[in-house]
Amino acid sequence: MTDALPLTPSEAVELLLAGNQRFVAGTPQHPNQDAARRTETAPGQRPFAVLFGCSDSRLAAEIIFDRGLGDLFVVRTAGHVAGPEVLGSIEYGVSVLDCPLVVVLGHDSCGAVAATRAALTDGVAATGYVRDVIERVTPSVLAARAAGLTQDDEIIAEHIRHSVDLLLDRSRVLADQVAAGRTAVVGLSYRLADGSARLITARGLCAEAVAPGPGA
Repeated sequence: MTDALPLTPSEAVELLLAGNQRFVAGTPQHPNQDAARRTETAPGQRPFAVLFGCSDSRLAAEIIFDRGLGDLFVVRTAGHVAGPEVLGSIEYGVSVLDCPLVVVLGHDSCGAVAATRAALTDGVAATGYVRDVIERVTPSVLAARAAGLTQDDEIIAEHIRHSVDLLLDRSRVLADQVAAGRTAVVGLSYRLADGSARLITARGLCAEAVAPGPGA
């Protein structure tokens, strides 16, 4: 991507989801993973998406989206919770690296969400900085409860939506990029069993531009 023309937000989403479809089908192409790509990207990077996802070891971004070196600017935290460092990293991706897409990637069986639900339901206290993660996930779980959502996938989807809203509410840089049509922010939910990523929410992107993932 270092010499290619910049992608539009819609094109970036299509490229990312096409890679996921290859991964699900078991026909990955492993693009941009050779020595030539390593040499090409050494002087600088031009990723087409910021991938803000959960730190879960089963969500290796370049694998599940079938991408390679220089394609994705990856930021990961447990439960995809966002603090100042995360916001600064995402702003760097969109304002310095000109990424046309920001993806919030959640997944089923999320330990951070499960721990938060346990803390709220059973009063199970976390120790150390894990408590900070739970505190940041708590608003999402409470919002899901208020909406009458009880299923795991519903609560995960609410947390993804809340994370997308939080990024745009807290980052003026990102909000301005979206308002100008230069960047889109989408929320995807990944299914561990089948490897599919489905669209949950999109900001700055027409819903019609993204085909729902399997089972959506």
